[in-house]
Parts: sequence; structure tokens; C-alpha cells
Amino acid sequence: MSRIFAFVFARGGSKGLPGKNLLPIGGTPLIAHSINIARAIPQISRVFVSTEDAEIKKVAQYYGAEVIDRPAELAGDKSPEWEAWRHAIRHLENAGEEFDTVVSLPATSPLRSVDDVKNAIRALDSNTDAVITVTPASRSPFFNMVSREADGSCQILSASDGYNRRQDAPKVFDITTVAYVLKKEFILTAGKLFDGQVKSVVVPKERAVDIDDALDFAFAETLYQRSHQ
Repeated sequence: MSRIFAFVFARGGSKGLPGKNLLPIGGTPLIAHSINIARAIPQISRVFVSTEDAEIKKVAQYYGAEVIDRPAELAGDKSPEWEAWRHAIRHLENAGEEFDTVVSLPATSPLRSVDDVKNAIRALDSNTDAVITVTPASRSPFFNMVSREADGSCQILSASDGYNRRQDAPKVFDITTVAYVLKKEFILTAGKLFDGQVKSVVVPKERAVDIDDALDFAFAETLYQRSHQ
């Protein structure tokens, strides 16, 4: 049986919504929602927060997570998340820790459920390198999405496919940040997520909000309050 570690990768800086990872929804900091979900799943052995931010470290420890000090060069706006994942794995391996599976629970999805994460964990099998969570997309590149030029002219992205009705176009999905479940060795050997065999688990839109800016936060806060009335 594989040993599963959960991780929350949380930078201190956020241009879209300053201090995002510590903003409260329902009186609980965003990062703590991820920690609480991870701690509620029996299959997960330990919960870590990787960050360079002193305040995030304090909050993470208060809610029961262990802290991995994230190097500043992996905490910038343009720093690849994949490299932060690799750093955390190598840090734990150097400390003698043995585990097989990584569950990443970004702080930006506070509406996820325990079952959403359990479903993603169950979907990781011997033929799969990674499991992502997705939700039905509101727009389709096969029907109603366009590219736009500087002069304002535009054209349908998939004009050659000839779909005249939305119902006829293939179903498409948005990747969410509800959960990522990956084999540890895949992260260490691959260059990016879709280098391997990737499966998906569908999460309903009301639990798949990904907070990037103030509007997303307000929407998530409204949905959270509605679900906890």
C-alpha cells in the first residue's frame, strides 16, 4: 500500500489578490481549508506546507501542518510550481522520509470536499502517473471561443470543425485546483504534468472555484456561506 503525503504550496506574494493564501473564508484562512481537508483523510499520512512566507508558516503550524522552507527562487510570480514540488520531495527524501504518492491541495480551492480528494486518490492506478480534477467548462473552443487581433478582428478557434450548435460540440472541461494526485517518481523524472498518463475526476462547479482575484474570492465566499447556512 502506498504512503501518501499531502502538500499545500503557498507563496507569500500574490499580485491578483495580495495576501490571498491567508484571507479568511468562513473565519478560516484559505490555506487552513486545505490543511483541514488533508487531515480529515485517513489515507494521508502527513500534511506539509511549502512556503517562504513567515506568516504562512505560523498559520500552517497552528492548523497542524509541517512546514517546508521554500527557497525564494521558487517563490516568485514566474517560478514553476513543478520545481517547488520537486524541491519538497527532495527535501523529505534527504531527511529519510519514504512515501510514494503526492497530493497537492492548493489553497485557492477552499470549497473542495473530502470526497473530491478521496475520489482523486482512488483514481491513481498502476497505469496512471497523475490525476487532476476538472469541472465542466462554460465555453468551448469548438463552438463559442474566438481569437482576437489588435485591430479587433476575430475568428472562431475551431472553424474547420464546423459545429453549428453548442450541443453538437465535444464536451470540454476546465482544469481545477481542487486536487492533484501524482506518483512521486513521476514528478522527479518528468518535465511537466502532461508528459505522463493523466486521468481526471469531475468536480461540480460549486466546489471547483479557483480563487485568483477579488471577484473570485467574493464568489467563493458567497458559495461558502450558502453551503454552511
